[in-house]
Amino acid sequence: MDFALPAELEELRARIARFVDERLIPLEADPASYDAHENLAPPLLARLREDAKREGLWALAMPRARGGGGLSRVGMAVAYEEMNRSIFGPVVFNAAAPDDGNMLLLERILPEEMKERWLQPIIDGRVQSAFAMTEPDGCGSDPSLTYTRAERAGDAWRITGRKWFITGAENAKIFILIARTSEDERKGLTAFLFDAESPGWSIVRRIPIMGPEEHGGHCELVFDGLLIPDSQRLLGVGDGLKVTQIRLGTARLTHCMRWLGLARRCLEIATDHVARRRSFGMTLIDRESVQGLLAQAAMEIEIGRLLVMRAAWALDQGSFARKEISMAKVVVADALHRAADTALQLLGAKGYSKDTPVEWIYRYARQARLVDGASEVHRMVLAGFLRREGRHFFAWGARRDG
Repeated sequence: MDFALPAELEELRARIARFVDERLIPLEADPASYDAHENLAPPLLARLREDAKREGLWALAMPRARGGGGLSRVGMAVAYEEMNRSIFGPVVFNAAAPDDGNMLLLERILPEEMKERWLQPIIDGRVQSAFAMTEPDGCGSDPSLTYTRAERAGDAWRITGRKWFITGAENAKIFILIARTSEDERKGLTAFLFDAESPGWSIVRRIPIMGPEEHGGHCELVFDGLLIPDSQRLLGVGDGLKVTQIRLGTARLTHCMRWLGLARRCLEIATDHVARRRSFGMTLIDRESVQGLLAQAAMEIEIGRLLVMRAAWALDQGSFARKEISMAKVVVADALHRAADTALQLLGAKGYSKDTPVEWIYRYARQARLVDGASEVHRMVLAGFLRREGRHFFAWGARRDG
Protein backbone atom coordinates (compact mmCIF):
# COMPACT_ATOMS: atom_id res chain seq x y z
CA MET A 1 0.00 0.00 0.00
CA ASP A 2 1.30 3.44 -0.94
CA PHE A 3 -0.18 6.33 1.02
CA ALA A 4 1.94 9.00 -0.71
CA LEU A 5 0.15 11.41 -3.03
CA PRO A 6 1.08 11.50 -6.72
CA ALA A 7 3.21 14.55 -7.50
CA GLU A 8 0.48 16.24 -9.56
CA LEU A 9 -2.09 15.86 -6.78
CA GLU A 10 0.32 17.11 -4.12
CA GLU A 11 1.05 20.16 -6.29
CA LEU A 12 -2.70 20.85 -6.59
CA ARG A 13 -3.17 20.44 -2.83
CA ALA A 14 -0.37 22.93 -2.20
CA ARG A 15 -1.94 25.47 -4.58
CA ILE A 16 -5.29 25.16 -2.81
CA ALA A 17 -3.57 25.54 0.56
CA ARG A 18 -1.85 28.75 -0.57
CA PHE A 19 -5.13 30.21 -1.85
CA VAL A 20 -6.88 29.32 1.41
CA ASP A 21 -4.07 30.69 3.60
CA GLU A 22 -3.51 33.90 1.63
CA ARG A 23 -6.95 34.78 0.26
CA LEU A 24 -9.62 33.23 2.46
CA ILE A 25 -8.50 32.81 6.07
CA PRO A 26 -7.65 36.54 6.46
CA LEU A 27 -11.25 37.39 5.48
CA GLU A 28 -12.78 35.37 8.32
CA ALA A 29 -11.90 37.98 10.96
CA ASP A 30 -13.58 40.85 9.08
CA PRO A 31 -17.32 41.27 9.81
CA ALA A 32 -17.70 42.91 6.40
CA SER A 33 -16.92 39.55 4.77
CA TYR A 34 -20.25 38.08 5.91
CA ASP A 35 -23.85 38.43 4.80
CA ALA A 36 -26.83 38.41 7.16
CA HIS A 37 -26.84 34.59 7.32
CA GLU A 38 -23.13 34.19 8.21
CA ASN A 39 -22.15 33.27 4.64
CA LEU A 40 -19.48 34.90 2.54
CA ALA A 41 -20.97 38.17 1.24
CA PRO A 42 -22.10 37.75 -2.41
CA PRO A 43 -20.01 40.56 -3.99
CA LEU A 44 -16.87 39.25 -2.32
CA LEU A 45 -17.78 35.68 -3.24
CA ALA A 46 -18.12 36.63 -6.91
CA ARG A 47 -14.63 38.19 -6.99
CA LEU A 48 -13.01 35.24 -5.23
CA ARG A 49 -14.72 32.76 -7.56
CA GLU A 50 -13.20 34.55 -10.56
CA ASP A 51 -9.79 34.30 -8.87
CA ALA A 52 -10.27 30.57 -8.30
CA LYS A 53 -11.19 30.08 -11.96
CA ARG A 54 -8.12 31.97 -13.13
CA GLU A 55 -5.89 29.81 -10.95
CA GLY A 56 -7.39 26.55 -12.25
CA LEU A 57 -8.98 25.64 -8.91
CA TRP A 58 -12.60 25.62 -10.05
CA ALA A 59 -15.18 22.78 -9.98
CA LEU A 60 -12.40 20.24 -9.57
CA ALA A 61 -14.74 17.24 -9.51
CA MET A 62 -16.16 18.00 -12.95
CA PRO A 63 -14.66 16.86 -16.29
CA ARG A 64 -11.98 19.05 -17.82
CA ALA A 65 -14.05 19.26 -21.00
CA ARG A 66 -16.72 21.11 -19.02
CA GLY A 67 -14.34 23.49 -17.29
CA GLY A 68 -13.57 21.40 -14.23
CA GLY A 69 -10.52 19.70 -12.83
CA GLY A 70 -11.31 16.08 -13.67
CA LEU A 71 -10.36 14.75 -10.23
CA SER A 72 -10.97 11.19 -9.11
CA ARG A 73 -12.79 10.60 -5.83
CA VAL A 74 -9.41 10.14 -4.12
CA GLY A 75 -8.26 13.43 -5.62
CA MET A 76 -11.41 15.10 -4.38
CA ALA A 77 -10.72 13.84 -0.84
CA VAL A 78 -7.35 15.58 -0.85
CA ALA A 79 -8.60 18.79 -2.44
CA TYR A 80 -11.84 19.20 -0.50
CA GLU A 81 -10.16 18.68 2.85
CA GLU A 82 -7.65 21.41 2.04
CA MET A 83 -10.37 23.76 0.78
CA ASN A 84 -12.39 23.60 3.98
CA ARG A 85 -9.58 24.70 6.24
CA SER A 86 -11.44 27.97 5.68
CA ILE A 87 -15.13 28.22 6.41
CA PHE A 88 -15.41 30.06 3.07
CA GLY A 89 -13.46 27.52 1.03
CA PRO A 90 -15.93 25.11 -0.61
CA VAL A 91 -18.29 27.75 -2.01
CA VAL A 92 -15.40 29.75 -3.47
CA PHE A 93 -14.09 26.71 -5.37
CA ASN A 94 -17.60 25.53 -6.41
CA ALA A 95 -17.25 22.44 -4.24
CA ALA A 96 -20.02 23.15 -1.71
CA ALA A 97 -23.23 21.30 -1.00
CA PRO A 98 -25.73 20.98 -2.54
CA ASP A 99 -24.30 22.05 -5.91
CA ASP A 100 -21.39 19.65 -5.61
CA GLY A 101 -23.59 16.58 -5.12
CA ASN A 102 -26.04 17.71 -7.79
CA MET A 103 -23.26 18.20 -10.34
CA LEU A 104 -21.84 14.75 -9.63
CA LEU A 105 -25.28 13.21 -10.08
CA LEU A 106 -26.21 15.07 -13.27
CA GLU A 107 -22.82 14.45 -14.86
CA ARG A 108 -23.32 10.74 -14.28
CA ILE A 109 -26.96 10.23 -15.31
CA LEU A 110 -28.00 13.04 -17.66
CA PRO A 111 -28.03 12.34 -21.40
CA GLU A 112 -25.35 14.44 -23.13
CA GLU A 113 -27.96 16.50 -24.98
CA MET A 114 -29.41 17.70 -21.64
CA LYS A 115 -26.16 18.65 -19.92
CA GLU A 116 -25.73 22.03 -21.56
CA ARG A 117 -29.13 23.16 -20.25
CA TRP A 118 -29.20 21.59 -16.79
CA LEU A 119 -25.60 20.90 -15.74
CA GLN A 120 -23.28 23.44 -17.36
CA PRO A 121 -24.81 26.53 -15.68
CA ILE A 122 -24.12 24.94 -12.26
CA ILE A 123 -20.55 24.06 -13.22
CA ASP A 124 -19.98 27.59 -14.48
CA GLY A 125 -21.31 29.05 -11.24
CA ARG A 126 -24.02 31.00 -13.09
CA VAL A 127 -26.81 29.37 -11.05
CA GLN A 128 -27.29 27.46 -7.82
CA SER A 129 -29.20 24.20 -7.53
CA ALA A 130 -31.14 22.26 -4.90
CA PHE A 131 -32.10 18.65 -4.19
CA ALA A 132 -35.71 18.44 -2.99
CA MET A 133 -36.26 15.17 -1.14
CA THR A 134 -36.87 15.72 2.60
CA GLU A 135 -40.49 16.27 3.75
CA PRO A 136 -42.15 17.63 6.92
CA ASP A 137 -44.16 14.49 7.67
CA GLY A 138 -42.29 12.03 5.51
CA CYS A 139 -38.88 11.14 4.21
CA GLY A 140 -35.66 12.14 5.86
CA SER A 141 -33.20 9.30 6.12
CA ASP A 142 -35.86 6.99 4.61
CA PRO A 143 -36.81 8.08 1.05
CA SER A 144 -39.59 5.46 0.95
CA LEU A 145 -41.67 7.78 3.17
CA THR A 146 -42.11 10.26 0.30
CA TYR A 147 -45.65 11.65 0.14
CA THR A 148 -45.19 14.42 -2.44
CA ARG A 149 -46.93 13.04 -5.52
CA ALA A 150 -46.33 13.25 -9.26
CA GLU A 151 -49.35 12.34 -11.37
CA ARG A 152 -49.49 12.00 -15.14
CA ALA A 153 -50.99 14.96 -16.99
CA GLY A 154 -50.56 14.20 -20.68
CA ASP A 155 -46.89 14.63 -21.55
CA ALA A 156 -46.18 16.15 -18.14
CA TRP A 157 -46.36 15.37 -14.44
CA ARG A 158 -48.41 17.40 -11.93
CA ILE A 159 -46.66 17.78 -8.57
CA THR A 160 -48.49 18.26 -5.25
CA GLY A 161 -47.03 18.14 -1.76
CA ARG A 162 -44.43 19.74 0.51
CA LYS A 163 -40.69 19.59 1.06
CA TRP A 164 -38.56 21.12 3.78
CA PHE A 165 -34.96 21.69 4.87
CA ILE A 166 -34.14 22.02 1.16
CA THR A 167 -30.63 23.46 1.21
CA GLY A 168 -30.00 26.44 -1.04
CA ALA A 169 -33.60 26.65 -2.26
CA GLU A 170 -33.97 30.40 -1.81
CA ASN A 171 -31.20 31.06 -4.36
CA ALA A 172 -31.56 27.96 -6.54
CA LYS A 173 -32.60 28.11 -10.19
CA ILE A 174 -32.36 24.38 -10.95
CA PHE A 175 -34.09 21.79 -8.76
CA ILE A 176 -33.93 18.00 -8.60
CA LEU A 177 -37.20 16.71 -7.16
CA ILE A 178 -38.08 13.27 -5.76
CA ALA A 179 -41.81 12.46 -5.89
CA ARG A 180 -44.07 9.42 -5.59
CA THR A 181 -45.46 8.01 -8.83
CA SER A 182 -46.82 4.67 -7.52
CA GLU A 183 -47.20 2.63 -4.34
CA ASP A 184 -44.57 0.08 -5.41
CA GLU A 185 -42.14 -0.43 -2.50
CA ARG A 186 -39.00 -0.32 -4.65
CA LYS A 187 -40.16 1.45 -7.80
CA GLY A 188 -42.59 3.97 -6.39
CA LEU A 189 -40.42 7.09 -6.64
CA THR A 190 -39.35 9.11 -9.68
CA ALA A 191 -36.87 11.97 -10.02
CA PHE A 192 -37.42 15.13 -12.06
CA LEU A 193 -35.68 18.37 -13.00
CA PHE A 194 -37.51 21.67 -12.89
CA ASP A 195 -36.66 25.33 -13.29
CA ALA A 196 -37.31 27.79 -10.46
CA GLU A 197 -39.27 30.06 -12.82
CA SER A 198 -41.92 27.37 -13.37
CA PRO A 199 -45.33 28.21 -11.84
CA GLY A 200 -47.11 25.94 -9.40
CA TRP A 201 -44.72 25.94 -6.45
CA SER A 202 -43.46 28.41 -3.84
CA ILE A 203 -41.15 28.84 -0.88
CA VAL A 204 -43.15 28.98 2.35
CA ARG A 205 -40.27 30.04 4.56
CA ARG A 206 -36.55 30.00 5.13
CA ILE A 207 -36.25 27.82 8.22
CA PRO A 208 -34.19 29.40 11.05
CA ILE A 209 -31.46 27.05 12.19
CA MET A 210 -28.92 26.81 15.00
CA GLY A 211 -25.81 27.03 12.86
CA PRO A 212 -24.49 29.10 9.98
CA GLU A 213 -26.36 28.61 6.71
CA GLU A 214 -25.36 27.77 3.17
CA HIS A 215 -26.21 30.37 0.51
CA GLY A 216 -29.95 30.11 -0.03
CA GLY A 217 -30.71 28.72 3.42
CA HIS A 218 -32.80 25.67 4.30
CA CYS A 219 -36.32 26.18 3.02
CA GLU A 220 -39.82 24.75 3.17
CA LEU A 221 -41.53 24.41 -0.23
CA VAL A 222 -45.10 23.77 -1.29
CA PHE A 223 -46.13 22.25 -4.63
CA ASP A 224 -49.70 22.97 -5.74
CA GLY A 225 -49.82 21.91 -9.37
CA LEU A 226 -46.30 22.37 -10.72
CA LEU A 227 -46.19 20.81 -14.20
CA ILE A 228 -42.92 19.14 -15.18
CA PRO A 229 -42.53 17.86 -18.77
CA ASP A 230 -41.80 14.15 -18.98
CA SER A 231 -38.66 15.08 -20.93
CA GLN A 232 -37.28 16.42 -17.63
CA ARG A 233 -37.58 13.08 -15.87
CA LEU A 234 -34.30 11.60 -14.59
CA LEU A 235 -33.80 7.95 -15.55
CA GLY A 236 -36.96 5.84 -15.80
CA VAL A 237 -40.31 6.08 -14.08
CA GLY A 238 -39.79 4.39 -10.73
CA ASP A 239 -36.03 5.00 -10.64
CA GLY A 240 -36.20 7.75 -8.02
CA LEU A 241 -34.74 5.59 -5.26
CA LYS A 242 -31.84 4.71 -7.56
CA VAL A 243 -31.27 8.42 -8.21
CA THR A 244 -31.17 9.17 -4.47
CA GLN A 245 -28.72 6.32 -3.88
CA ILE A 246 -26.42 7.52 -6.64
CA ARG A 247 -26.47 11.08 -5.37
CA LEU A 248 -26.37 10.60 -1.63
CA GLY A 249 -23.57 8.02 -1.51
CA THR A 250 -20.86 10.25 -2.94
CA ALA A 251 -22.40 13.39 -1.43
CA ARG A 252 -22.13 11.90 2.06
CA LEU A 253 -18.46 11.31 1.46
CA THR A 254 -17.82 14.81 0.14
CA HIS A 255 -19.34 16.15 3.36
CA CYS A 256 -16.77 14.08 5.24
CA MET A 257 -13.94 15.38 3.06
CA ARG A 258 -14.89 18.96 3.85
CA TRP A 259 -15.51 18.30 7.57
CA LEU A 260 -11.97 17.00 7.93
CA GLY A 261 -10.69 20.38 6.77
CA LEU A 262 -12.81 22.18 9.38
CA ALA A 263 -11.63 19.76 12.08
CA ARG A 264 -7.99 20.33 11.17
CA ARG A 265 -8.51 24.08 11.27
CA CYS A 266 -9.93 23.87 14.78
CA LEU A 267 -6.80 22.09 15.97
CA GLU A 268 -4.55 24.55 14.16
CA ILE A 269 -6.19 27.45 15.99
CA ALA A 270 -6.17 25.64 19.34
CA THR A 271 -2.57 24.46 19.05
CA ASP A 272 -1.34 27.94 18.17
CA HIS A 273 -3.19 29.36 21.17
CA VAL A 274 -2.00 26.86 23.78
CA ALA A 275 1.60 27.13 22.50
CA ARG A 276 1.58 30.84 23.44
CA ARG A 277 -0.83 31.03 26.37
CA ARG A 278 0.75 30.89 29.83
CA SER A 279 -1.12 29.99 32.99
CA PHE A 280 0.15 29.22 36.51
CA GLY A 281 3.76 29.47 35.46
CA MET A 282 3.81 27.39 32.24
CA THR A 283 2.45 27.33 28.72
CA LEU A 284 -0.75 25.35 28.30
CA ILE A 285 0.72 23.02 25.71
CA ASP A 286 3.18 21.72 28.31
CA ARG A 287 0.34 20.47 30.48
CA GLU A 288 -0.41 16.76 30.15
CA SER A 289 -4.17 17.34 30.24
CA VAL A 290 -3.97 19.71 27.26
CA GLN A 291 -1.73 17.33 25.35
CA GLY A 292 -4.27 14.55 25.90
CA LEU A 293 -7.11 16.62 24.48
CA LEU A 294 -5.14 17.59 21.39
CA ALA A 295 -3.83 14.09 20.80
CA GLN A 296 -7.28 12.50 21.03
CA ALA A 297 -8.80 14.98 18.59
CA ALA A 298 -5.87 14.62 16.17
CA MET A 299 -6.08 10.83 16.30
CA GLU A 300 -9.80 10.85 15.53
CA ILE A 301 -9.23 13.17 12.57
CA GLU A 302 -6.57 10.86 11.18
CA ILE A 303 -8.81 7.81 11.59
CA GLY A 304 -11.50 9.70 9.69
CA ARG A 305 -9.06 10.59 6.91
CA LEU A 306 -8.13 6.95 6.42
CA LEU A 307 -11.78 5.89 6.29
CA VAL A 308 -12.58 8.65 3.79
CA MET A 309 -9.66 7.59 1.59
CA ARG A 310 -10.73 3.95 1.75
CA ALA A 311 -14.25 4.90 0.67
CA ALA A 312 -13.03 7.25 -2.06
CA TRP A 313 -10.76 4.53 -3.43
CA ALA A 314 -13.67 2.06 -3.42
CA LEU A 315 -15.81 4.53 -5.38
CA ASP A 316 -13.02 4.95 -7.92
CA GLN A 317 -12.99 1.16 -8.35
CA GLY A 318 -16.68 1.22 -9.29
CA SER A 319 -18.11 0.13 -5.93
CA PHE A 320 -21.12 1.82 -4.31
CA ALA A 321 -18.98 1.72 -1.11
CA ARG A 322 -22.07 1.80 1.13
CA LYS A 323 -20.31 0.18 4.06
CA GLU A 324 -17.18 2.31 3.71
CA ILE A 325 -19.14 5.55 3.34
CA SER A 326 -21.33 4.80 6.38
CA MET A 327 -18.24 4.18 8.53
CA ALA A 328 -16.63 7.40 7.34
CA LYS A 329 -19.82 9.39 7.89
CA VAL A 330 -20.18 8.31 11.54
CA VAL A 331 -16.51 8.66 12.46
CA VAL A 332 -15.84 11.97 10.71
CA ALA A 333 -19.00 13.60 12.07
CA ASP A 334 -17.83 12.69 15.57
CA ALA A 335 -14.27 13.79 14.84
CA LEU A 336 -15.44 17.21 13.68
CA HIS A 337 -17.49 17.70 16.82
CA ARG A 338 -14.60 16.53 19.02
CA ALA A 339 -12.15 18.90 17.30
CA ALA A 340 -14.48 21.88 17.56
CA ASP A 341 -15.33 21.17 21.20
CA THR A 342 -11.67 20.64 22.09
CA ALA A 343 -10.63 23.88 20.41
CA LEU A 344 -13.37 25.86 22.11
CA GLN A 345 -12.44 24.41 25.51
CA LEU A 346 -8.76 25.20 25.09
CA LEU A 347 -9.43 28.71 23.80
CA GLY A 348 -11.71 29.43 26.75
CA ALA A 349 -13.77 32.61 26.48
CA LYS A 350 -11.96 33.50 23.25
CA GLY A 351 -13.32 30.31 21.71
CA TYR A 352 -16.86 31.17 22.79
CA SER A 353 -16.52 34.60 21.22
CA LYS A 354 -16.52 35.46 17.52
CA ASP A 355 -12.83 36.40 17.59
CA THR A 356 -12.04 33.08 15.89
CA PRO A 357 -14.16 30.89 13.55
CA VAL A 358 -14.25 28.11 16.16
CA GLU A 359 -17.70 29.06 17.50
CA TRP A 360 -18.99 29.17 13.87
CA ILE A 361 -17.57 25.69 13.27
CA TYR A 362 -18.89 24.44 16.63
CA ARG A 363 -22.46 25.40 15.74
CA TYR A 364 -22.08 24.05 12.21
CA ALA A 365 -20.58 20.78 13.45
CA ARG A 366 -23.69 19.64 15.30
CA GLN A 367 -25.56 19.06 12.05
CA ALA A 368 -22.90 16.59 10.87
CA ARG A 369 -24.45 13.76 12.88
CA LEU A 370 -27.84 14.46 11.27
CA VAL A 371 -27.47 15.42 7.60
CA ASP A 372 -27.48 12.79 4.84
CA GLY A 373 -28.51 10.11 7.29
CA ALA A 374 -28.29 10.33 11.07
CA SER A 375 -25.40 8.46 12.68
CA GLU A 376 -27.86 5.93 14.13
CA VAL A 377 -29.07 5.07 10.62
CA HIS A 378 -25.53 4.50 9.39
CA ARG A 379 -24.79 2.28 12.40
CA MET A 380 -27.90 0.31 11.50
CA VAL A 381 -26.59 -0.06 7.93
CA LEU A 382 -23.25 -1.28 9.23
CA ALA A 383 -24.91 -3.77 11.57
CA GLY A 384 -26.79 -5.13 8.58
CA PHE A 385 -23.55 -5.65 6.68
CA LEU A 386 -22.00 -7.34 9.71
CA ARG A 387 -24.94 -9.75 10.05
CA ARG A 388 -24.80 -10.69 6.37
CA GLU A 389 -21.04 -10.85 5.93
CA GLY A 390 -19.86 -12.18 9.28
CA ARG A 391 -16.07 -12.35 9.40
CA HIS A 392 -15.93 -11.26 5.74
CA PHE A 393 -17.04 -7.80 6.93
CA PHE A 394 -13.33 -7.27 7.66
CA ALA A 395 -11.96 -8.69 4.39
CA TRP A 396 -9.11 -6.72 2.81
CA GLY A 397 -9.82 -7.70 -0.77
CA ALA A 398 -7.07 -9.05 -3.01
CA ARG A 399 -5.46 -7.37 -5.99
CA ARG A 400 -5.77 -9.31 -9.22
CA ASP A 401 -2.41 -8.88 -10.94
CA GLY A 402 -2.12 -9.79 -14.62
